[in-house]
Amino acid sequence: MLKNKKVLLCVTGGIAVFKAAALTSKLFQEGAEVKVMMTESAQQFVTPLTFQTLARNAVYVDTFEEKDPEKIAHIDLADWADVILIAPATANIIGKVANGIADDMISTTILAATAPVLIAPAMNVHMYQHPAVVKNMRTVASFGYQFIEPGEGLLACGYVGKGRLAEPEEIIAGLHAFFTPKEQLFKNKRMLVTAGPTVEAVDPVRYFTNRSSGKMGYAIAETAAALGAEVTLISGPTSLLTPSNVTPIHVTSAQEMYEQVIRAYSHQDVVIKAAAVADYRPKHYSNDKVKKKPDGWSIELERTKDILAELGKQKQQQILVGFAAESTNIEEYALQKLEKKNLDLIVANSIVQEGAGFKSDTNIVTILHRNGKKKELPLLTKQEVAFEILKEVHSCLKENKQR
Repeated sequence: MLKNKKVLLCVTGGIAVFKAAALTSKLFQEGAEVKVMMTESAQQFVTPLTFQTLARNAVYVDTFEEKDPEKIAHIDLADWADVILIAPATANIIGKVANGIADDMISTTILAATAPVLIAPAMNVHMYQHPAVVKNMRTVASFGYQFIEPGEGLLACGYVGKGRLAEPEEIIAGLHAFFTPKEQLFKNKRMLVTAGPTVEAVDPVRYFTNRSSGKMGYAIAETAAALGAEVTLISGPTSLLTPSNVTPIHVTSAQEMYEQVIRAYSHQDVVIKAAAVADYRPKHYSNDKVKKKPDGWSIELERTKDILAELGKQKQQQILVGFAAESTNIEEYALQKLEKKNLDLIVANSIVQEGAGFKSDTNIVTILHRNGKKKELPLLTKQEVAFEILKEVHSCLKENKQR
């Protein structure tokens, strides 16, 4: 799939540079033509000679070093690339790109580029969560640049958390997805996607929530937009960036999500409810922090509004898709939910199976149709699962049109 594709790999400084060397080798093995550009700090970790050997191409490190007097290197490279991949992308380069700073060869080339840009961040978990970095990533995403999410785990600094550069295989998969021809299956269609958890407050300090990361819903929203849909993403609190060409609505509680979904529902062709919405919330909220007591503490809970059931009652022409995340009797419970809530499709998955469930970058699901059709999927990335779900949604739209 990457054969003869022109990939400009921009390598910025961090211990994850060693993964960029492995990535260069894999890109070459896939048949891509790779040219590498390095910052001065990246050269402190791995030498340009390593990348030159792996890419079989000259490595670019200095804006003022013109290898060909007939060309301005950074402009020529910007025009040459089919895709520009920044991996690893430090907080520094993301900040430069977000603010239009051009003080080295990579940042200058990015400003001159019209090619698509993919960014694979790598940094300390606290840096990744810093408001300035989050703001910069959102700004960069608004330019239409796409992110390959970092992984979670033990970082070189000793912390455990999100910020580890995606593995070379994951970055290659991201490039495959980028170059896969995407038919505009949902052109002129409006789609509403919900994602993430909700947060139900007990007092100004405490709250109830769940383990949902929002990754599945965000993957669906991103893929649907790539397939031509006009996507609205209603999301509970997550650390994820809003995908390109997606309209975000951020909410906190189940009630807020209910209000926003109902408000938007009548204008939609498809609704995919991937959010993990709280079934219960504290019946009474304390405006003051509840003080610690010597004995136990009982909190009375009340039911939240069942958003999916309400959508099923109000459904007219919409295709309505739900999720059933279960630990036992998965298909049985999913079919009951499909019928009870008047759904067209339900996506069932185990929350205890390895490689599936909350926070994982992969999933194992079964897609069940109202007409009895069933599609079982193996372990796939959540982006791949999103595409498979959307193919089934498209088949439902076609059936509706034929009626």
